[in-house]
Amino acid sequence: MPDRLLPLLTDQHQSGDALGARLGVNRVTVNTLARRLEAEGVPVLTTRAGYALAPGTPAPGLVPVFGTFGRALRYRGTLGSTQDEARAWADDPEGPAPHGAVVVAERQTAGRGRRGRTWDTAHGSLVFSVLLHGPLPLPDLALMPLAAGVALHAACGVGGLKWPNDLLAPDGRKLAGILLEADLRGEEARRAVLGLGVNVAAAPPGAAHLHEFRPGLTRAELLSRLLAELERWLSAPPEDVLTAWRRSNLTLGREVRVGAARGEVSGTALDLDAGGSLLVRLPDGSTVPVHAGDVQLVGSLSTPSRPQEDTP
Repeated sequence: MPDRLLPLLTDQHQSGDALGARLGVNRVTVNTLARRLEAEGVPVLTTRAGYALAPGTPAPGLVPVFGTFGRALRYRGTLGSTQDEARAWADDPEGPAPHGAVVVAERQTAGRGRRGRTWDTAHGSLVFSVLLHGPLPLPDLALMPLAAGVALHAACGVGGLKWPNDLLAPDGRKLAGILLEADLRGEEARRAVLGLGVNVAAAPPGAAHLHEFRPGLTRAELLSRLLAELERWLSAPPEDVLTAWRRSNLTLGREVRVGAARGEVSGTALDLDAGGSLLVRLPDGSTVPVHAGDVQLVGSLSTPSRPQEDTP
């Protein structure tokens, strides 16, 4: 029942009587529904003027959309995972989600990062997933996190990229993270779900948030910019993605420690190869590629403190 009220709310106050008339209920019931939405994490403002969503809420109708990504957008208060919700929406026989569909949530109870780590969304964050229909060849999948990183850096306008999936503040604290999950079939994926989490108004201990650097940017504005940048960079030529990532990175030229499937690798991060793997020069002078899919831990040894790995 609260979900019936949510699509009617905007950032402009509406009276309980007006909303009740549209729902076929009285204003007392409207108030009850609004309180339930608040309990689910939706930022509902209740005043004498009526009910509204807090300014900058990333809900349908409040997020300017300029391309395909976000034309179909679901906004929720609390759910298990935006990744799982996007996948379930894609499989809905009555109305499957199209390419570029977006799921946004205020809170996740089963959010996850790379390697199954917890994805913390309890702090003023923007968390969403984008559905990408295939077929998607494996080489394209390998570059997607890097392309998403370039889009993330362009939309946020601060910090730099840590290979393979993080945006860091200028001082090395984590601002945002990326998670790509794909449904593989042989040498391609029938679809992929790209998840992003950005600390916007607050952050967990040790991390950074965007309002430290851009205090006026709302979550709705940021989501709009991110969707436009994602659509641009996910379709860009691989060489353009790699060039842009190199220009925005904070990893190359530093000492790193990488725990991959073959064991821990320590050395200097030299460059990316054509497939997006990190080329690491070992102490003996040899160079080895580390694939993003193999990474268990990437830590820069030359920064003052190691940023969080997968909690945005």
